[in-house]
Amino acid sequence: MILTVTLNPLLERRLVFNSISLGEANRSSKEYFSAGGKGINVSRQLNHLGLQNQAFTFLGGSNGKLLRHCFTEHKIDFSVVSTKSETRIADLVIEKDSKRVTSFFGSNSIITKEEAEDFKSKLGKMIQNCSVVVFSGSSPCEATDDIFAYGINLAHEHDKTSVLDTYGSHLQKCLDAAPTVVHNNVTEVEKSLGIELQSEEQRLAYLSELYKKGIRLCFLTDDANPTYASKFDYKYKAESPKVETFDSTGSGDAFTAGIVYGIENSIVFEETLKIASALGIANATVLETCNVNHEQYTKYLDEVNISTIGKKMKLIDDSPTTN
Repeated sequence: MILTVTLNPLLERRLVFNSISLGEANRSSKEYFSAGGKGINVSRQLNHLGLQNQAFTFLGGSNGKLLRHCFTEHKIDFSVVSTKSETRIADLVIEKDSKRVTSFFGSNSIITKEEAEDFKSKLGKMIQNCSVVVFSGSSPCEATDDIFAYGINLAHEHDKTSVLDTYGSHLQKCLDAAPTVVHNNVTEVEKSLGIELQSEEQRLAYLSELYKKGIRLCFLTDDANPTYASKFDYKYKAESPKVETFDSTGSGDAFTAGIVYGIENSIVFEETLKIASALGIANATVLETCNVNHEQYTKYLDEVNISTIGKKMKLIDDSPTTN
């Protein structure tokens, strides 16, 4: 079973319009709630990939109750720690004619130290019962900043695969804990660590630094630009086809789900990179977040070009011979 961990869940209120006029009254043609937050998005996509999983998160207040309903509606198996603070909410204004989505985010939840400790206690038990644990998304407040690094160390103790996709002030501490797999967005890394990753040389050097920390698989995405990845100290570049984008929100989460799918099914690295890339592409072409089905992503697999950079992994022919 896969465990996804989200510290900063989001209740999305989606308002759909054909078009809007700023400064005037606009009436939506459709309004609905959806479950958001990076790890929760990963769980939704894993469901479409046929992988059993459970989402672990914080929920509180009336927004938390609505989010519980969304989980049930989306068929997301979940476990929560209840909070005194209201779960954050966002309004998403969707313009169908122009294929544009504008998001307005509310304030983060304020998690107490007691709630954070309760979360860590439950996390310790849940990690023992999973094969892969995914730590995804931002930390809402100071009390939760050490949870991901704590969880990564727990995964090491119990010999579980840990996947990290986060940003913010706690990123460095998480990387120092050396998760098995890291997926980062270039812009988020630059802002979180105060470094520059504009050139290919800088990106490859960053992957090498992660490998030196003991991180086995690394993926560095940059929206529609090439993805750089590494397996141990072997480097790869993935170039994807250009597509018409509707909403790229969650494409990184769909990518992360593809990584987990490859790991859980023991798929070779280059094919895993193709699957993850194709999922990210397909997600960007549709409105709903991380609801990509098999047909939607497989049509892009052959269009993702994978090339090696630098030294190449030697393939050993271990087939039986008559000699």
